[in-house]
Amino acid sequence: MGPHPYESIPLSVAGYAMAAYLLGAHGLMAWKAKVCKEWLIKLPRHHTAGIYTLAVGMSWFWLLIAPDDMGLLSFLSMDIGEFNAVKPWLRLFVPIAFLGMVLYVKEFLFVRALGVLALMVTGPLLAASFNKDPATRLLVPIFSYLLLTKGLFWVGMPYTFRDLATWATASDKRWRILSFSGLGYGALTLLCAVLFWRGH
Repeated sequence: MGPHPYESIPLSVAGYAMAAYLLGAHGLMAWKAKVCKEWLIKLPRHHTAGIYTLAVGMSWFWLLIAPDDMGLLSFLSMDIGEFNAVKPWLRLFVPIAFLGMVLYVKEFLFVRALGVLALMVTGPLLAASFNKDPATRLLVPIFSYLLLTKGLFWVGMPYTFRDLATWATASDKRWRILSFSGLGYGALTLLCAVLFWRGH
């Protein structure tokens, strides 16, 4: 078997994707502060958004453990070492877990789903930046590990997202600092992707 598709992602592509998210999200936060604050406060309990976000995250995970003989659906299937033996059980557990969460998890479904999605996103980002030469690549794993940590908290302790949203929206100055910090990190990432990361 050849390298997993994650391992074939160029560092520059990961940088462009990360910069697009950071610049887009934080640019919107700075431009439409009032709307974004109201939306962020309501989002943790938005059950419909939780269903769709969870569907994306769980489907992505299922593709990582898909059988090897399903054509296009096997594109992301990966070797998980000593846990390969439990793959068939995981393939059954994922849709059952999805249905169970949609039907019975009424509180903070979106936050838990966002945590699952955050954990999935870190995989390709870390693979793209692993063992690459430019020291500036550390911008990617720093962001990834921060996202990974937040994702674990959001899955296990979803109220932390609500608390963070309350803290961020309580002060206009704090909101501006967060917005422009994200814009700065995104701009730096984009600059590095253009100048230093091509070919890595």
